[in-house]
Amino acid sequence: MSWNFSDTRLQPYMTSAEFGVEKESLRVTPDGRLSHTPHPFSEPYIDRDFCENQTEMISSVHRDVDSLFDELQKIHQKVGNKLQSLNELLWPFSNPPIVESFDDIPIAHFEGELKEREIYRNYLSEKYGKAKMLYSGIHFNFSFSDGLLKAAFGLSDEEDFLCFKNAAYMELGRKLLRYTWLIVYLTAASPLIDENFLRLSGMTSSDRYRYASFRCGEVGYWNDFLPILNFTDTESYTASVKSYIDRGLLYAASELYYPLRLKPRGKNSLDKLKENGINHIELRCLDVNPLSPVGIFKEDIRFIHLLILYLMSLDDTVLDEKAQRVAIENIKNASLYNDIENTVVWDHRSVSIKKAAARILDEVHRFAEKHAPSFLPDVAYQQKKLSGERYAELVRERFDDYIGDGLRLAKSYRG
Repeated sequence: MSWNFSDTRLQPYMTSAEFGVEKESLRVTPDGRLSHTPHPFSEPYIDRDFCENQTEMISSVHRDVDSLFDELQKIHQKVGNKLQSLNELLWPFSNPPIVESFDDIPIAHFEGELKEREIYRNYLSEKYGKAKMLYSGIHFNFSFSDGLLKAAFGLSDEEDFLCFKNAAYMELGRKLLRYTWLIVYLTAASPLIDENFLRLSGMTSSDRYRYASFRCGEVGYWNDFLPILNFTDTESYTASVKSYIDRGLLYAASELYYPLRLKPRGKNSLDKLKENGINHIELRCLDVNPLSPVGIFKEDIRFIHLLILYLMSLDDTVLDEKAQRVAIENIKNASLYNDIENTVVWDHRSVSIKKAAARILDEVHRFAEKHAPSFLPDVAYQQKKLSGERYAELVRERFDDYIGDGLRLAKSYRG
């Protein structure tokens, strides 16, 4: 399927969607080391991830980007106030601060009915090592608005709305995975790393300046094998994930370290996804951006929204095993810092990543001019990154003292 946004029945819904953000950040001491105090929050929207000191801030669902950012700012203020009373700070980078040893990384502790979470984290520690689990990132959740879905359904030949909705998200998954490298290239913001963590992670000094995003690179947050998923339909998708669980390669669906996930409403499970259908798509490839007090910029969220609309206007695509392998390799290449020599495979040939990005941005710009002019400033914002204003370049230019500058940023963002 492809959506014709020239149709007046779709036009009113071009800017409508639903957004949510889950942002991870490490709690640190005033000297830039990992905190060893218990998780100090009881609010359900302030949780923890792998580590006891890895705070996860979870927004509610919003229908506009401005209200989403208002909530993110309020959550950050609440966290900052609490941490100030504990003489702690929220680390502003995706890569961790000073880490003395593996013993310095406290696995999150849970009791009672939640004990399984701690068991799972110990399993991850044994399988992947503690160091990899310290990378922090942003998960961006996107849903089409009901208005857009229903209008597109009305223009289709599909008789069942749920089947149409599932098919739309599956198509988005197929298309978006192929373009995820572009998102990584435009939002990578973690080119700096502490020497101790470099050593603990088993990297060498040659890796120190190699990445624009360590967590999206080959040294980052990936499974120890490449899952090949079936994006044909919801049932095939869930079955392909479950096959890795049944074979013992994954503990659960939550161990699928993939750039995007198709998810149901509420608690994430394969059974709910199969039974109730797809509610939203989760992008898991965004760095915590130290240039923003909340770790992300509005322009990037609006651009991802526009990119999704653009993709839904294109003809459908096959996402077979070869295409998935190329897509993942492109993402890992996009995580590299040197975009002069770096390439991606695009239109079946190896091309300069900067040229490929420029061409796609031109296409998205033309789409916005015709169908959604309110997004044009967000496209221009991305195009400027191709002229020396990529986040990774700005971060490397502005912060030459990783720990010292990180602490100064953390204090300024605390308010």
